[in-house]
Amino acid sequence: MHDRRPATPISEFARYLRTETVGGVVLVVATAIALLWANSPWAPFYQAMRDTVVGPAALHLDLTLAHWATDGLLALFFFVVGLELKRELVIGELSTRSQALLPVAAALGGMIVPALLALVISYGSPGAGQAWAIPVATDIAFALGVLALAGSAMPVTARVFLLGLAVADDLGAIVVIAVLFSSGVQVLWLGAVALAAALYWWLQRRRVRAWWIYVPLGLFTWFAMHEAGVHATISGVLLGLLTRVRPDPDEEFAPALRLEHRLQPWSAGLCVPVFALFAAGVPIGPEALRSVVTEPVALGVIVGLLAGKIIGIFGACWMVVKLTPASRPRGLSWRDLAAVSMLGGVGFTVSLLIAELSLAEHPGLLETAKAAVLVASAAASLIGAAMLVRRGRARARENGDAEGGPAPAS
Repeated sequence: MHDRRPATPISEFARYLRTETVGGVVLVVATAIALLWANSPWAPFYQAMRDTVVGPAALHLDLTLAHWATDGLLALFFFVVGLELKRELVIGELSTRSQALLPVAAALGGMIVPALLALVISYGSPGAGQAWAIPVATDIAFALGVLALAGSAMPVTARVFLLGLAVADDLGAIVVIAVLFSSGVQVLWLGAVALAAALYWWLQRRRVRAWWIYVPLGLFTWFAMHEAGVHATISGVLLGLLTRVRPDPDEEFAPALRLEHRLQPWSAGLCVPVFALFAAGVPIGPEALRSVVTEPVALGVIVGLLAGKIIGIFGACWMVVKLTPASRPRGLSWRDLAAVSMLGGVGFTVSLLIAELSLAEHPGLLETAKAAVLVASAAASLIGAAMLVRRGRARARENGDAEGGPAPAS
């Protein structure tokens, strides 16, 4: 039987990078609008819009627009993450133990070290008991966008490593969200989630392709997850992981690939930017910026993202390469790997989500923590980009020396 699997991941991977680069730019624009709006004379209108309640109270869905962006739109984003994660686990960069070892170890290091640093720095402060989770995340769209813009001279293995790292990191962040931010779990509704997920899995195995079945089923799964007391975005990951990623002989593409192709532009171009529009509007005046570097929780977030990520990711890679048969990604030196590791400090979307979940009972501290996420993510982007540009120039010089130096002027 002819096997189309090798061609599919390669073409999809190239398309994925192009989409996420554009999505990263849209995300930056949405964040800039939110910051300008929240710090303008029209700030009261921004706050009123964010707090506007919409939805039927009888179904417990009378939520603010900001809440709808967090629980609703990000569910689609996490569905796309689930699809990508399933594909990488089955036929992609995480499909074998040897392939997965380095990016998974890097992701673990990039979660544990930032969390420990944030916990140590903020220990004893209000909100520190849960805010330590804020710097564990890496924004896959933003990080890949910076790499694509500033790391054009890097080999493709840098992108493969960063993608594997970010996907594994997303899985860890999803586990953190599911475990830490589920309250008053309702067993009956959780059972309804399990039944809906089982039906989705069965329909996938029966090769059913009718969208008018899947859309209501997906909405019900989201609603049941919301009623069960588990963060509703987990429903997106769950269904993504249950989607088929291997095409049948008569299929040009597997369902997971078709869904990614259709939904990723909506996720990167609408869902995540709208979430950022509601989440990133924080005060950035002198007093607010001063609190970012004096408030222990905010300082823990900054140190966790800027120092903890590169130490954890690079340190885990070094240990794995030294202690196991694993090797560095082909064509990457240790300095190249350090530059890529710096991009792990771009927390952004998921870090903002975790901040909103962990500090919901501390609204003043929440605004400071979100400002810390924005400051640290921007700094990590700029530092990472500078390191990548410097490594690109060094690689160009090394290649020139290897070829005998530049040609003489005529």
